[in-house]
Amino acid sequence: MPTLLSVNVGRPKDVPWQGKNVRTGVWKYPVVGPAMVRRLNIDGDGQGDTAGHGGEQRAVLVYQIQSYRHWQRHFGRDDLGYGRFGENLTVDGLLDDEVCIGDRYRIGEAEFEVTQPRVTCYRVGMRFGEPELAALLVSHHRPGFYMRVVREGRVQAGDRIVRTWTGPGELSVADTDALLYLPGRDPAKLRLALDVPALSPGWQGSFRELLAAADDTASTARRLGTVSARCA
Repeated sequence: MPTLLSVNVGRPKDVPWQGKNVRTGVWKYPVVGPAMVRRLNIDGDGQGDTAGHGGEQRAVLVYQIQSYRHWQRHFGRDDLGYGRFGENLTVDGLLDDEVCIGDRYRIGEAEFEVTQPRVTCYRVGMRFGEPELAALLVSHHRPGFYMRVVREGRVQAGDRIVRTWTGPGELSVADTDALLYLPGRDPAKLRLALDVPALSPGWQGSFRELLAAADDTASTARRLGTVSARCA
């Protein structure tokens, strides 16, 4: 049974990074006892870059202890406390290659819906102390994911995680992430992703643009093929 290991929050602050100050809320630390989950946030939490993080579709970020162990081995580190990846909920289970957009989960009193993978952002590398981490989260297929709050309520470490609804999509969080950030994307998979109502509007827009570009490329290739055939 998937389990909530830690609830992590943190207020935005200015952090020196490569010669400038960056406003970020990626420094998150475990909460002792229950925490109240609200529509836009967990009490005590905040985002520094609200254009890329937060809001109703990205109210809560999830990351898995299995991915913690992966990065501990990859970097040879043993200093990774909960919240180190900027996540609000550290969980045991809910793997990126198993969870799908639109899946719903009850944790404690609250209920959530998966809306999109984590946005690739350099700030997670700041917090972790590894500038290349944002790209590695994608290439290793371990991004984590955002959820919107379907029902507000209190959650705390030790709560069981129960799936209450299975989303309609055939693409996992990891598959969806790869569609946006990795080359060699399949237009058919873009269409599958766009058929999932729970997918956040931002990612829907990005996928529509990618699909339109793919359709234009295919149309151009067909025209060139027709011209070549006529000239042969």
